[in-house]
Parts: sequence; structure tokens; C-alpha cells
Amino acid sequence: MKVIIFGATGMVGQGVLRECLRDAEVERVLLIGRNATGAQDRKITEIVHPELTDFSGIEEQLAGYDACFFCLGVSSAGMNEADYRRVTYDITLAAAGALVRVSPGMTFIYVSGSGTDSSGKGRVMWARVKGGKENALLALPFRAAYMFRPGYIQPLHGIKSKTKLYAAIYALVGPLYPLLKALFPKYVVTTEELARAMISMAKHGAAKRVLENTDIPGLSETHQGK
Repeated sequence: MKVIIFGATGMVGQGVLRECLRDAEVERVLLIGRNATGAQDRKITEIVHPELTDFSGIEEQLAGYDACFFCLGVSSAGMNEADYRRVTYDITLAAAGALVRVSPGMTFIYVSGSGTDSSGKGRVMWARVKGGKENALLALPFRAAYMFRPGYIQPLHGIKSKTKLYAAIYALVGPLYPLLKALFPKYVVTTEELARAMISMAKHGAAKRVLENTDIPGLSETHQGK
């Protein structure tokens, strides 16, 4: 399986990259982002592409892939709807539009978030924008598309958030994660569980196209290391 990862420098993207490199069935990984990841592995090819709303110059390099894991995302804190939409909705749909033109047979997997509003009309701005984005992605003629809506994500294996505040919170909460998992199993997941579930969906698919946090652990599968 040949896969593309957007956002491999972020916390979720780091987790997906780690599991792709460990999975014997993933033979090639193309990383796309504004900045280089610095990741080194025989499976990895990387494209640094600063303009994420226009992929016309690199579309030919996106052909022939089996799956895309779209892990780019930003916090809506302090942003108005127009700006948030521009850096989330517009970028995601630009990438998806390029991919569906050159690799329509791929599976597109988007990491959304718990509480996303599928109506696209709710009062919560970020949930409304993400819901509209999910609907637009599901309407594209990919072989398959899946929306993942994780709740609280606990990073494992040395993975860290790029946001200092979030990194501090995760470091503080980390030792308490087993307790959180026991008390709130419907709302918490690890980077490893999320990544394994996404890879499993890319391989096997499912009837359900929008996956809530409760669906994620059950999709995780045991991977063989390299």
C-alpha cells in the first residue's frame, strides 16, 4: 500500500507516520507539508509545499497512491469564521480536489474531531465549519472516504504537540491517562490507537463513513514491525 500523509509534523500526523513505517503492508509514504519533517526512512519521500491551497504544480507526483491520511489542523481559538475556514476548509478541499483528479481510486481519511456538526448549520463555529468540510469530502468521487472524530488524544512513544501549551497539558495528563481511560472510555484515545484504526480503514474499509471516538479502538489492529 502506498500512502500520503498531510501534517506529519503535528501530533496526530506523527502517530500516523510512526505506524505506517512499522506496518509491513505500507511500502511507500509520501509526506506533504509546508515544512520538512526531518524524518528519515527508506519508505519516505517528502515534498515541501508552502502553498497548500494550490497543488497544480505537484499534481502529477500525487498519482498512484492507495490512501491519504489528512492530519492537518489548527485550533479555532482567537480566529473568526472566515479565517478559520480559509486555513482549514479551503486547504483540505484543495488537497482532496487535487488527489481525486489524479488518484480517484484512493481512500481519503480525514481527522476531524468529536462534536463536529454534520448539519453545517450549528451555533458552534468550528463544529459548523468542520461539519461542512466533512460533507464536502464525502461528496467527492473517491473510492472511499472516512471521517474520524477523536475526542481527547493522548500522545505516546515520545510524540509531542507542536503547541507548547498543549504539550505541557499532555505531559501533565499522561500519567493519569489509564484513569481517564477507565472513567471516560468513550472520549479518550491514544495516537497509536487512532493511527492503527486509520490504517485499518485504508486497508479494509467499512460501511460506516463517519467514525466517532467510540469506534476507533475497535478498528485498531495488531501491526507487524518492520
